[in-house]
Parts: sequence; C-alpha cells; structure tokens
Amino acid sequence: MKKLSARRRHPLAAVVVLLLALAATGGLYTAFAPADKAQADETAQSLAIEEGKKLYAVGCASCHGTGGQGTTDGPSLVGVGAAAVDFQVGTGRMPAATSQGAQAPSKKVIYSQAQIDQLAAYIASLGAGPNIPTEEQYGTEGADIGKGGELFRTNCAQCHNFTGKGGALTKGKYAPSLEGVDPKHLYEAMQTGPQNMPSFPDTTLSEQNKKDIIAYLEAVNGPKTENPGGLELGGLGPVTEGLFAWVFGLGAAVAVAVWVAARTAKAKKS
Repeated sequence: MKKLSARRRHPLAAVVVLLLALAATGGLYTAFAPADKAQADETAQSLAIEEGKKLYAVGCASCHGTGGQGTTDGPSLVGVGAAAVDFQVGTGRMPAATSQGAQAPSKKVIYSQAQIDQLAAYIASLGAGPNIPTEEQYGTEGADIGKGGELFRTNCAQCHNFTGKGGALTKGKYAPSLEGVDPKHLYEAMQTGPQNMPSFPDTTLSEQNKKDIIAYLEAVNGPKTENPGGLELGGLGPVTEGLFAWVFGLGAAVAVAVWVAARTAKAKKS
C-alpha cells in the first residue's frame, strides 16, 4: 500500500492522468460527435450550384442574361427562388420555344429532376426566394376540402373556372386547366405567381390554405362515375351554359312563335 501511495504521489502522475483524460475525451468526441455533415452538405450544395450554372449558361443565359439579370427577351431571375425554377422547368414551360406566343405553354420536360434541382440551386444562389415545397407541405393529409373550395372560388375561379377547367384571358393569354397538374406544381404556382397569375405567399394564403385548395382540386377533378348535377357542358360555367340557352332556348322560342302564328284565325283565312 505504501508503494502504491508513493506512485500515486509521483510528480508525473498528474501529467499521466491529464493525458489519459484528454485521450478519453478525444475518443468520445470522435465516436459520438456528428460527422462533418454540415461541411458535406455545403460541399454538395456548392457542386449543385456549379452544375446548375453550367446548365444555365447553355439553356437559359441567352434570354435571362449571363448572371440572371434579365434581358429584353426574358425577365430577371434574381430573387425568384428555387420554387419558380422547379415549376417553370418542371412543367416544360421553360426553356421557352423559339417563337414565343402570348404566354409559355406547358410541354414536354427536357431536363431530369436532378438537373432541375441543380438549376434551382443556382438560381436560388442569386437571391433569396421561395423554396421548393416538401411533400408534407403540398400533401392533402389533414386538408379541408370544403374550405379549399371556398378559397378557390374566392381567389382562383375568376380565371381558372370554378372546377379548374381553365379559361380565356385578354390578348391571347389564358388560365390553363388544373386537371391532372402535380400537387407540387400547384403549390409552387400559388407561391410564385407564374406569368399572368398573382402570387399568394403565406401571408395571403397560408400553407394550410394551399393544402386545402389542392385537396379541393383533386376532389373535383378526380375520377367520377357520374355527375350529380347532370350534364356538365364541359364544366366551363356560364359561357357554354349561355351559348346553350341562346342556341336551343331561343331557337325553341322562335319555333313556338312560328307555330302559334301559323294557327291564328288570320293565317287560316289566308
């Protein structure tokens, strides 16, 4: 015991204990501390931005400028955010056709989703803007279809029709049909306000409001065995209904008037 006590009081004992403590602390940190995840994420993001910049230079810079500042052929992309890129490129509206019309129509998508994400990362690096929504944001779980219908009729039906069938606007422009549109793209359109559409940020339509509207559109445009309201005339609202009334209603009224006039006493005498 005396020998052990003497060793414990050795001048180098404190140094040995300190070294052992430092080694244990370093080992525990290496074992339990998170890996350099932040650094890895930052590297991956930098690579995505770099690849997106290359794609942008080939497919977008001729209209939007080499730095996204915009030209006479295309608007500035600074601050539009990743969501706008995912919508425009993910629906085939961009890159636009050589001969541009009143607005860019949806068409076949020419980029893969990975390339779209890279383009979105590069554009997002030019200025802050709406991010690409997650599935939790645009998914319809917990949505109120009735509330969504009310919101859609108040904010959207003037252009898209009350069931989202679309409609004509001025100067050759139009509100496209929303039938079969990916819920993510519906959410992004409300976020960013593409082309002639106003934007509806969370301060105007909350995340839950957007979810409700998407659920409503899925309900009215989903598979149906029958139309409870009868013949829907294409679901285009007062335009086709008014045309039907004028052609068939007025035509029937004229036919009845001719029939009655042909059977008056004066007509019989002649």
